[in-house]
Amino acid sequence: MSHAKSGSFTGSIIPHLWFDKEAKEAAEFYCSVFPDSKITSATTLRDTPSGDSDLVTFTVWGHSFMAISAGPYFKINPSISFFVNIDPSREKNARAMIDEMWSKLSEGGNTLMPLGTYPFSERYGWIQDKYGVTWQLMLTQAAGEPHPTIVPSMLFAGENCGKAEEAREFYLSVFRHAEPGALFRYGPGHEPNREGTVMFSDFMLENTWLAAMDSALEHRFNFNEAISLMVCCETQEEIDYYWEKLSAVPEAEQCGWLKDKYGVSWQISPNALDEMMTKGTPEQRDRVTQAFLKMKKFDLAELQKAFQG
Repeated sequence: MSHAKSGSFTGSIIPHLWFDKEAKEAAEFYCSVFPDSKITSATTLRDTPSGDSDLVTFTVWGHSFMAISAGPYFKINPSISFFVNIDPSREKNARAMIDEMWSKLSEGGNTLMPLGTYPFSERYGWIQDKYGVTWQLMLTQAAGEPHPTIVPSMLFAGENCGKAEEAREFYLSVFRHAEPGALFRYGPGHEPNREGTVMFSDFMLENTWLAAMDSALEHRFNFNEAISLMVCCETQEEIDYYWEKLSAVPEAEQCGWLKDKYGVSWQISPNALDEMMTKGTPEQRDRVTQAFLKMKKFDLAELQKAFQG
């Protein structure tokens, strides 16, 4: 898959959650629910269009996440959810673990599919937590390759329904380090889902596994900016490459954010920016913030100039 693309890039893709005011509180909550989770940095961006915004980076079961408190502009919905793979061959008390996670996430939350036995897993449930983020907890079968503990999953619903396979092929063609995983289709008798559309698929982009599926059920949501996928880039050449390949909605381009042709929001961001925002002095951070607020696609040299003053 990756040999035809110029350059080498071993970045990662980090889920980014947009909250009104609760980024820190939500990150602390996730760290209390999942093992091997911690807040890695917390900083405040001053004088943004949303006022002062908290920016938090944290890990959930060893996987990087970011969250920002930037006002009530976007509402998190289940179009991107997170599979949590609890593997009995890895965790000796897997069943108790899944039940405990479920009970914590249920507090003030909303059940989308009750925790129970399904044809694909003897213990599975889909829950929307009190902050709106949705988690699919699943006891996985130990057969084959071990699953990553956390996998962001895209639901192609509404006008996107039937496009999961096309989107997967598109992402595999764009990302330089990519490989396809499983692909299961709906058979007859899965109405309203159309036979041949994607019941479940997964694929790896830049060391991050993602999943995608179609659903013809009536969902009153679609992809939006509240959950975006951040592509961490080393160079301006990489920023330019991903921007050009992915951006499909010119009016959505802002501060390193873009929307692709399916409506999924991506952030194309230099690793150096994260470094500047976590290690810089308050003055340096303020200068960099003011510089990037004026940009659509990030200009790494300009950001470095602002940082150095």
